[in-house]
Amino acid sequence: MLYPNYKIFNNKNILITGGTGSFGSNFIKSLLLRSKPKKIICFSRDELKQFNLKNNLKKIDKRLCVRFFIGDVRDLERLNLALMNNKIDFLIHAAALKQVPTVEYNPFEAVKTNILGAQNVIEVSIKNNVKKVIALSTDKASSPLNLYGATKLVSDKIFINANFYSKNKSIFSIVRYGNVSSSRGSVIPIFNEIKKKNGIFPLTHKEMTRFNISLEEASNFITNSIKEMIGGEIFVPKIPSYKLIDLVKSFQKNPRIKIIGLRPGEKLHEEMISIHDSIYTLEAKDHFVILPNVDFFDYDLNSYIKIKKKIKYKKLKKRFSYNSKENKNFLNIDQLKKVITKVAIK
Repeated sequence: MLYPNYKIFNNKNILITGGTGSFGSNFIKSLLLRSKPKKIICFSRDELKQFNLKNNLKKIDKRLCVRFFIGDVRDLERLNLALMNNKIDFLIHAAALKQVPTVEYNPFEAVKTNILGAQNVIEVSIKNNVKKVIALSTDKASSPLNLYGATKLVSDKIFINANFYSKNKSIFSIVRYGNVSSSRGSVIPIFNEIKKKNGIFPLTHKEMTRFNISLEEASNFITNSIKEMIGGEIFVPKIPSYKLIDLVKSFQKNPRIKIIGLRPGEKLHEEMISIHDSIYTLEAKDHFVILPNVDFFDYDLNSYIKIKKKIKYKKLKKRFSYNSKENKNFLNIDQLKKVITKVAIK
């Protein structure tokens, strides 16, 4: 049975940059299981990950619609070659350098991938008349403290402003979410390995909080955002938070913990909407949408509510920051144990 929202991909051509990453590989599987795309192009720079993903997809890619392109978003010509003659309907830009400490130590490389790479994606999308382009952002782009967040903020800005240059032939929007529970390098897989070895759990700060979203939830939210986007929005899901100390306790009843202090560029709490962005933010039942704060878009808060009347957006009554500390929805230890179990099963 097809998932209703995924029907938008039926008989369409889709390209995913960073297609062999945690999100990209899961999204490709979701597309194959829940829709009938004409063609999926997996664009990434790692041949081993492409080889492994291709083998993993053999059972579900029965129509052989997935194509694998070796390439880097830094390479404009290679990126253009992946798009030209393929009549791409939807492009999901997931490629980025994301590890905070690595980016702090390699700032020039982060700029090349996260900013110049984003510009390349925009240019080839406009050149090849891609219908809808959506870029994956991060909580760290809101009031950025680290270089990764700063590069993604720039990327967000140029994706939003790309709508002005495309003149509605291609439309661009953003999806911003927090920590993905089962992604590579995330805290749950790391803590799971520590538990197996009966080791000491490193904790940066006892008060630290984080948002939580699964890969499946991220894929579903991005699909909904692609369906609803008219260009210029930043879509933010309403998701639960958790305390890192509670996460540790969900692995072991009496864990051994070592406080190691905040890493360079690390925030105590995640933020997805700043108090400054909240001025331009509308709220729906399960998500927020931040509208552009530039004057060349032909809609504002009031007109957007009328355009998207089926979703029932409403204005915020007061300015606020949507962050993991002040979030109304928190996971307790029992709920975190269920999250850990789901991650372990995958």
